[in-house]
Amino acid sequence: MSALKGLVIIELAERVCGEYCGKLIADFGAEVIKVERPGGSPTRRMGPFKDGQPGPERSALFAYLNTNKKSVVLDPADSGDRAKLEALLARADALVDDHANPLFSPEDLSTRFPRLVHCLITPFGQGAPADYQQARSLNVINAGGWAYHSPSETPADKPPLKGAGRFLADYEAGIDAALCVLSSLLRQRRSGSGQFIDISEVEVQVNRVDTVLDRMLAGEQEPSKARTAYDMGGPATSFACADGYLYIFMTTKAHWKGLIALMGAPEWVQDFPEDWLEFHCTADRVALFRQHFALWAKDQHKHVVSVEGQKLGVTIVPVNSAADLPGNEQFQHRGFFQSLTHPVLGEALYPTAGYKLSATPVQLHSAAPALGQHNGEAV
Repeated sequence: MSALKGLVIIELAERVCGEYCGKLIADFGAEVIKVERPGGSPTRRMGPFKDGQPGPERSALFAYLNTNKKSVVLDPADSGDRAKLEALLARADALVDDHANPLFSPEDLSTRFPRLVHCLITPFGQGAPADYQQARSLNVINAGGWAYHSPSETPADKPPLKGAGRFLADYEAGIDAALCVLSSLLRQRRSGSGQFIDISEVEVQVNRVDTVLDRMLAGEQEPSKARTAYDMGGPATSFACADGYLYIFMTTKAHWKGLIALMGAPEWVQDFPEDWLEFHCTADRVALFRQHFALWAKDQHKHVVSVEGQKLGVTIVPVNSAADLPGNEQFQHRGFFQSLTHPVLGEALYPTAGYKLSATPVQLHSAAPALGQHNGEAV
């Protein structure tokens, strides 16, 4: 029995944030009907593509975001199709949308479909100037402050890195949207009434900048325009090794002593006080450490040295590529990746979720639908 079996969700979303929200809900068994305009969602034309060749149903991004969903094609400009869409809304439990100029206003939906839970995700939330709502993910992550903090330690002569993926802001907003939709559906079950959910992607990002805001509130760090103002300090960074990269983060005497043991107590560690990370962490010492450690790390294998380091209490991890992840023993143990067969992309492993429910686990039962695949069934 799926956790959300029996619920009907209409998805008008055409961006990653709304499609990810719908995916999270669909993976728990709700019937998510993705309503697409003629030509399909823009994410169908976003890379990466199978074998690097753009084409219908070849987008890996769309394939990931739309597992377990149904697709119907309706043209809102056509009166007949508009009536079909409104019929879908009449029987739906919730609507997920991410358009700055949505087809239906919150006030209209509340009047005509008072039971409907309506979630609208926009870059700056309702009431923002129209030009603000044209922001893309890269704009949002910068406006919300997260890109200012991460990644840190960017060389002064180079441009800032993009950070953890082009759609980080979208995925974070999608998570919050799914949480709000499910909370509102519980309220709907108890009261019989829906409500409007106004998600601001920028405010979601501000909500995530915990380390920066906490340090400022605690008085440890003054707000600054310097690019390195919010660096954590210490020698934390990535180092090249024999088969890729490893990342190390150290702040305590225990970390340092564990690393010395891991490296076999080389002679150069004598140049560092035992408590240097806590009380004598100067820029010169950080630079000297990195110079020595880089020479040692270049001959190491990232997984081997990370496992041994963690046993010694060192906060050291491999920098995994996407190709590394399916072979990870812990992911395999938890069944994190599930296999699906797509009619164009073929059989592949798909990520699931970082949580496991004993009675109603996440299940991937169908690949992303072809455009309009369910027109004869869902409308």
